[in-house]
Amino acid sequence: MSEEAAQKPFPVSWDQFHRDARALAWRLNGAGPFRALVAVTRGGLVPAAIVAREIGLRMIDTLCVASYAHTTQGEMQVLKNISDEVKKLGGADGEGLLVVDDLVDTGKTARIVREIAPKAHIAAVYAKPMGRPLVDTFITEVSQDTWIFFPWDTGLSFQPPIRDGAA
Repeated sequence: MSEEAAQKPFPVSWDQFHRDARALAWRLNGAGPFRALVAVTRGGLVPAAIVAREIGLRMIDTLCVASYAHTTQGEMQVLKNISDEVKKLGGADGEGLLVVDDLVDTGKTARIVREIAPKAHIAAVYAKPMGRPLVDTFITEVSQDTWIFFPWDTGLSFQPPIRDGAA
């Protein structure tokens, strides 16, 4: 999503993100059994750590995908695939693998996950309409024209009131 298309900023605090990630874990707790968790980097690292702790998963891997440059989405690149050890736990189709990301936006990353592990359970904390059909579990849906400002991407600063033109 380009900066111009993102009309609605949605800042998320650390406390809110932690609550939302724990809510995701709550929903996932009965959805398994999961043999391993795969965090989609980089955004999926934080929620994956919270989910893994809450549901007791210790086998954790990463799928390293690059697509965003700050506020623009570009070509998808798989920088590191799921390890062979973890792939074996999920079998050829990925069943039993839990893949966690912070956000499903257009669904490009989720499509890559589906190519790699078609039967993996994909979970995201936040979902936009274009990507929502590609995930199995999510917590909060936001509009496609919303740009989420995650706590690891922001710092504390003054925010002008909405009446003064702030979104």
